[in-house]
Amino acid sequence: EFTTNRRCFEEDFKTQVQAKEWLELEEDAQKAYVMGLLDRLEVVSRERRLKVARAVLYLAQGTFGECDSEVDVLHWSRYNCFLLYQMGTFSAFLELLHMEIDNSQACSSALRKPAISIADSTELRVLLSVMYLLVENIRLERETDSCRWRTARETFRTELSFSMHNEEPFALLLFSMVTKFCSGLAPHFPIKKVLLLLWKVVMFTLGGFEHLQVLKIQKRAELGLPPLTEDSIQVVKSMRAASPPSYTLDLGESQLQLLTKQDSLDIYNERDLFKTEEPATEEEEESAGDGERTLDGELDLLEQDPLVPPPPSQASLSAERVAFPKGLPWAPKVRQKDIEHFLEMSRNKFIGFTLGQDTDTLVGLPRPIHESVKTLKQVTRVGSQREKNKETKGTFLQIGSLVGTLEVSLAQKFKSPKFWLSCICCLWPKYLGPCRPHSKATVCTDSSSPHRSITVLQSMKLGIDVNRHKEIIVKSISALLLLLLKHFRLNHIYQFEYVSQHLVFANCIPLILKFFNQNILSYITAKNSISVLDYPCCTIQDLPELTTESLEAGDNNQFCWRNLFSCINLLRLLNKLTKWKHSRTMMLVVFKSAPILKRALKVKQAMLQLYVLKLLKIQTKYLGRQWRKSNMKTMSAIYQKVRHRMNDDWAYGNDIDARPWDFQAEECTLRANIEAFNSRRYDKPQDSEFSPVDNCLQSVLGQRLDLPEDFHYSYELWLEREVFSQPICWEELLQNH
Repeated sequence: EFTTNRRCFEEDFKTQVQAKEWLELEEDAQKAYVMGLLDRLEVVSRERRLKVARAVLYLAQGTFGECDSEVDVLHWSRYNCFLLYQMGTFSAFLELLHMEIDNSQACSSALRKPAISIADSTELRVLLSVMYLLVENIRLERETDSCRWRTARETFRTELSFSMHNEEPFALLLFSMVTKFCSGLAPHFPIKKVLLLLWKVVMFTLGGFEHLQVLKIQKRAELGLPPLTEDSIQVVKSMRAASPPSYTLDLGESQLQLLTKQDSLDIYNERDLFKTEEPATEEEEESAGDGERTLDGELDLLEQDPLVPPPPSQASLSAERVAFPKGLPWAPKVRQKDIEHFLEMSRNKFIGFTLGQDTDTLVGLPRPIHESVKTLKQVTRVGSQREKNKETKGTFLQIGSLVGTLEVSLAQKFKSPKFWLSCICCLWPKYLGPCRPHSKATVCTDSSSPHRSITVLQSMKLGIDVNRHKEIIVKSISALLLLLLKHFRLNHIYQFEYVSQHLVFANCIPLILKFFNQNILSYITAKNSISVLDYPCCTIQDLPELTTESLEAGDNNQFCWRNLFSCINLLRLLNKLTKWKHSRTMMLVVFKSAPILKRALKVKQAMLQLYVLKLLKIQTKYLGRQWRKSNMKTMSAIYQKVRHRMNDDWAYGNDIDARPWDFQAEECTLRANIEAFNSRRYDKPQDSEFSPVDNCLQSVLGQRLDLPEDFHYSYELWLEREVFSQPICWEELLQNH
C-alpha cells in the first residue's frame, strides 16, 4: 500500500505542478497544493476521493520517494503533518470519517460476509492512518520546534478536547466506533487502528504519566499538602531485577545460563541488610559486575553505596524527618487508619477505653507509645483525595478523562455514563482473551488477506502479522485503561472506584490472570515482526526476497518491548483493582494466582518484578504458613523490593484484615458509597425522600431542566445513542411496573 499511496500522489501532483518535486517547492506552493487536494476530496465518487486521500497519506508518511535515508523520511513526515494540520486537513478527514461510520451499506455488506478482509475497510484504514500520523507527530514535543508549531500543538489539543462545530469530542467518536464493533454492528472496522488512535488521543489531550506526576504535585500544593518525596518511575529505574525462583525443570539451557549469572545477587539476598560489612575489593566488584546488567542497564547493587547509613550528624538528629537506610528503595508509609488502629489497641491495653479517631490525645499512655505515634506520623502520607473529600458539594466536575476539560453539570449524571463505560468494559472479554498467544479463539484484525488461496510463505507472513496485530491491540487496551484509571483517581477517588468496580464485574481480574497463565518469558521474547517490512525501513531500501528462513529469524532484538510494556500495564491494572480491597484480594487467592504470578518472576525486569511482588505480598497472609515457608526467596524479594508499611503484618498472617469477613458486603458497601456520592454531587436536591411523585405525563415533560450551554450541539447524537439505539421491551416494562 506504500507503493499505491505514492502512485496516487505522483499522478495527482503531475497534473498540478510541472517539472518539480514536492521537496523543491516553496512553502506557499506546498500550501496551495494541499488546499487543492482538500478541494478534490469533496467529490461524489468514492474511488476518486480514495485516491486523493491516499495522496494525503503519502504526504503524511514523509514523501519517502524523494528521500535518501530513514532520518529524512521521519523529518519530512513531521514537517508535512504540521503543514497538513495548519491547512485544515484534520477537520476534512473528520467529516469523511463520520461519513464512513454512518455508511449503512458497508455495514450491511460486512455483516453478510462469512469472513472480513482488509478490502472491506480500505477507506477507513486510510483515514485513520492519516489521523494517527497527525496526532502522533504533533503530540511529540522537541526542543527545536518553532513557536508556530508549539502554538499549533496547543490549538490541536484544544480542538481534540472540546465539542466543536456541532460534533462530539473526537475521543467519544472513537469510543462509539469501539462500541459498534464490539456489538457486532460494524465488523469491518479496523479495530487495531481505532484503539491505537484512541490511546494516543487520550494521551495527547490528558497527558501521559509524566504529566500526571506534574498534576499530582500541583494539586497537593493547592491543598496545602507537603510535596511528594518520591517519583515511583524514577525509583524503579534505580532498582535492579532479582533472581527469579528456580524452575530447573521448566527452563532450557539458554535460560539456565541467564540464571547462573545471578549468583552474586543470590549471595546478596542472603545478607543482613543492616549488618556492617567490609567493603568489597576492586577485583570482587569487577567479577561481580561481569554480565550483571539487567534489561535497563542498571548498576549492580553490590557496586552502589554501602547499605549501612553513616553516623547521624547533629543537624540530622535535630531534624523531624526520619533517616532511612540506603539499602531499601522506598521510604515506608503509614495510613491514617493504621495509626487509629494502633492507638485503639494501646488504649484498650493501658487505659481500658478508646477515643475513636482521635490520634492527638495520648494522655495515660506510656512514653514508648508516644515515640511510636510520633514516628508513625512522620511517615504518614495524606492523600489529596482525603482533603478533597472534605468538600460537601460541587456543581461542576471537570471530567478530563474522556473529553478533555469539558465541564459537565448536574443534569448530565456522572453515575450513568453507559455509553463509554460499556466501551471500556467490553474491551476485556472481547479482546484480551482472544489476543493471548496460542489462544484458539479468533480475533478480527485488519490484516486478513482478501485472497482465499495463499502459499505457505504468504501464510507464514500473514500469521506473523496477525500475531503482531494482537500484540498491538493488547498494548493499546492496557495502556488506555491504565491511563484512564490514573486520571480518574487524580480527579476524584469515587470516579476511580466506580470504573474499577465495573471492570471487576466485567471479569477483569480472572482475564488478566488467564493472560499471564502462559509462558511469559517466551511471550516477551516473541519475534512477531518482519524488520524489512517495518516503516520507514521498507520505504527506503529495496525489499529483499522473503523466504521462510528470513521470516523465522525475525529481528535481532533480544526482547519485544511492546509485549513487556503490555505485561507491566496489565500488572499495574491488577494492582490498582486489588489494592486495599480484601474481597478482590480473595479473588486472587481463589483463582490460584500465586503460582501464575511466581512464574512471571522469570522475567528479569525490575518494574515487572516489582508489581508481581506487590500482588504476591497482598495475598501472602491468605496463603498459609506452608506456602510462606517453601517460598522464602520470594518473601525475601518482597522485603527488598516492595515498600514497607508500618504495622503491616503481611508476612505472618495475624492481621485483623486476614479474617474471613463477608467480602460481598464490602463490595456492596463500596457501591453504596459511590451511589451516595453520585446522588449528592450530581442529582437534583430533593426536599425529602418522601417527596410526592408526579405521575402526570404532561407536567413531567413540561418541566424545565438546567442543561449545559453546549448540550444543544450534540443533542441529536445524544438522542441517537441513548434513545433510538436502545431496544425497549414494552411488555416487560409494563409487567415490572
